Amino acid sequence: MYHGPIPEKLLVECNFHTSRSSGAGGQHVNKVNTRVELRFDVLGSALLTHEEKQILKEKLSSRMTNVGELIIVSEKTRSQLRNREDCVDRFRGMIIDAFRPVKKRIPTKPSRRSRQKRFEVKKQKSEQKQQRRKPDW
Repeated sequence: MYHGPIPEKLLVECNFHTSRSSGAGGQHVNKVNTRVELRFDVLGSALLTHEEKQILKEKLSSRMTNVGELIIVSEKTRSQLRNREDCVDRFRGMIIDAFRPVKKRIPTKPSRRSRQKRFEVKKQKSEQKQQRRKPDW
């Protein structure tokens, strides 16, 4: 179950910047700003609690700047609107994933059959290597 802030509410605090996209597109690429950059100031957000900011800072640190700004860029399509939607979708996904609780791993023991099979494989390898040796006449 998701227990974090609703990403749609956080979109109010997002800033969108557009610029010229790279790649194919001919003359179109040189005159239309289709690349979209979503910026969300995690540490300066008024909608997030201190604990939520810490969780985002830990889990999304590789995508954040030194000043605590989350940056998502999209230039997949030649449409500014579709690139903006892509940024928003990825932002939602990141926020939801960051607040999803981590399942604790329950350690298990190898089964009797798996141990038995491992020893059989070891024995086969050993015999195979024994056969490669020169005879001891």
